[in-house]
Amino acid sequence: MSRAEDIRANAAAVEARIAAACARAGRARSDVTLVAVTKTFPAADLDHAIAAGMTDLGENKVQEARDKKPAVTGAARWHLIGHLQSNKAKDAVRLFDVIQTVDSLELAGKLARAAEGAGKRQEVLLQVNIGREEQKSGAEIDVLPELAAGVAALPSLHLTGLMAIPPAGEPDAMRPYFRELRALRDALGLTELSMGMTDDFEIAIEEGATIVRVGRAIFGSR
Repeated sequence: MSRAEDIRANAAAVEARIAAACARAGRARSDVTLVAVTKTFPAADLDHAIAAGMTDLGENKVQEARDKKPAVTGAARWHLIGHLQSNKAKDAVRLFDVIQTVDSLELAGKLARAAEGAGKRQEVLLQVNIGREEQKSGAEIDVLPELAAGVAALPSLHLTGLMAIPPAGEPDAMRPYFRELRALRDALGLTELSMGMTDDFEIAIEEGATIVRVGRAIFGSR
């Protein structure tokens, strides 16, 4: 089997799992966006994924997207799903359609200024430290209302939802974190909920995810 065929088969299998999870939750398949996580994979793999029907790609690093994106011939929406250093805000706005990892008003302000300079309204999500882990990025839960209000007030940013990476554990142990993130999203009156990866995206969908970030199940192990 060629690499293109392998990715196509994997993508179809993930699609089937998403459809089944949506059916179990009584949701429409159109309610969930699949972001194919492409970090460390070459541009050719991204083109294979786009050819297999992937419309959204996720990269963890601005530098990798900057190096890789010019070599990708297919069209897709690009999501930044890794930690963003504020000194890379201008490049992030130039490269990504959606930035999912805003975790401070300082970073939001730099993105807003970059977006304004580019004549763009940048879609962003707030990353939440849902597991309250010291080593992880993400806004603390108690500052979330203030942060959301501050970001929403920036006219060149479009705040649409929340994103989180729960602590490592068994898939079913993620449910409380997913439920808490959904409650936080609902309290803020936002729409998008980016949660769930290869090992737990079906549970995330059952708990309300509107965006799932899947890499290994599509591209294989790194």
